[in-house]
Amino acid sequence: MSRVIILGSSNAIPTREHENTHMVVVGRERMLLIDSVSNPVLRLEQAGLDFNDLTDLIITHFHPDHASGVPLLLMDMWLMGRQKPLNIYGLHYTLDRVEGLMGFYNWSEWPNFFPVVFYRLPSREMTPVLTCSDFIVHASPVHHMIPNIGLRIEFPDSQKMMAYSCDTEPCDEVVRLSAGADVLIHEATGASQGHSSAAQAGSIASKAEVDKLYLIHYPTGRFAKGDPVGEAKNTYSGKIELAKDFMTLEF
Repeated sequence: MSRVIILGSSNAIPTREHENTHMVVVGRERMLLIDSVSNPVLRLEQAGLDFNDLTDLIITHFHPDHASGVPLLLMDMWLMGRQKPLNIYGLHYTLDRVEGLMGFYNWSEWPNFFPVVFYRLPSREMTPVLTCSDFIVHASPVHHMIPNIGLRIEFPDSQKMMAYSCDTEPCDEVVRLSAGADVLIHEATGASQGHSSAAQAGSIASKAEVDKLYLIHYPTGRFAKGDPVGEAKNTYSGKIELAKDFMTLEF
């Protein structure tokens, strides 16, 4: 059975208890990391996972709280002797900048580096990203300050489906992406440019008729305020929960 482990649940300002938002999808044959922040290899180990089992990485967008861990992930894997390929998916805008960043580290000169394969995705709704026996992933553009994608992940064995809004203002693209989902993981930074409030996340969940809403990318620590779950209940009558670091969702 596939599972999704929340590796971080905070917005751009993390705390000891809440790392920046990212997650990993674990199947029998493949392991998919969604965004890469902080010390990715250590975070995977804390979740009880072996970094060498990682087969795929989706980078949703090129903001530091979602992509800053990519250079350390690649370097640590290389230093610890990884040999098998790693597939990296993202929009042209995103991967151009990732490759540019790695260029500053002169990674082309690192000897005996393992294969890294970049898959550039078009900015089009329901773009196929990855299909395997464990899960099927599609991406749609969402409304953030820079080009960004949300994700729809289907699990063939259980016939379950999860959607992830990533960072976005309320938009119809997320409603269509998550329509009928068993789980919607939606950001709740607060109503501002490129972001959504918990109440707005609840409204999206209602329109998409999802079974359960998890709020993520919310303010934590000294910036935490209000009751996000209570706010979302004003616009969504289904089950609501705050995503927490190392929470596991079974599919």
